[in-house]
Amino acid sequence: MYPKFSSFFRRVTISLDPALYPENPTIIWENSRSPAPLEGFEIKRKGDKEFSVGIKLEMNYNPEKFKLSTALMELLGIEVDTRARIIAGIWHYVKAKKLQNPSDPTFFACDPPLKKVFGDDKMKFSLVSQKISQHLTPPQPILLEHRIRLTGNGAVGNACYDVLVDVPFPLQKEMAMFLSNTEKHKDIEACDEVICASIKKIHEHRRRRAFFLGFSQSPVEFINALIASQSKDLKSLGVARGGKRQWLKRKGARSDFL
Repeated sequence: MYPKFSSFFRRVTISLDPALYPENPTIIWENSRSPAPLEGFEIKRKGDKEFSVGIKLEMNYNPEKFKLSTALMELLGIEVDTRARIIAGIWHYVKAKKLQNPSDPTFFACDPPLKKVFGDDKMKFSLVSQKISQHLTPPQPILLEHRIRLTGNGAVGNACYDVLVDVPFPLQKEMAMFLSNTEKHKDIEACDEVICASIKKIHEHRRRRAFFLGFSQSPVEFINALIASQSKDLKSLGVARGGKRQWLKRKGARSDFL
């Protein structure tokens, strides 16, 4: 079920001609003061003259959306979005450009577009949300001008305007909860990166230790076994290449191989 019309707006301001209506030229409706959502607004005034009405619509985004600065907009290619999606966009940019620090995955290097946003050569993932705050401002309100006509075809007063709104769907609540925790997820992912890198280094050191330990205990047997294993691999590779076997010549093979 779709929300009612008024739920899409945080504030609606109607500006009448002050020369015609000097006592109350401005009408303001605020969502926070409304006891219940409304299907629409109706404003009536007596008069016999045509004039223009100013309509200012301030959107009620949930989750809250922000207007991006020029530097951040050039980086991500978006003009207005939620904080969580902006942070996710920066994360995907860093991953796509391979800017994450391999020795410390909690940091990433700043290329020229990122440096215009953060003003530094490197940045910590956990500080991204704080640093982008200065690049986020409330979205600009939607300004409309409607002409009140008393004669002609438009005297009925019907007019249509296209305004983009976010319509909820069944999974919106779950996705909103997920996006609200994006910053926490980024910290967890950064820790996972550090853990994975550490595990890889441990496995690499274990293999190196096993290699040198076997060599130290019996150098001759270890080298013979190594050469035999590699010869077997080369023979298998030769069979895999359409039956054209490439045999390792045994004459002087050990001295040449070493």
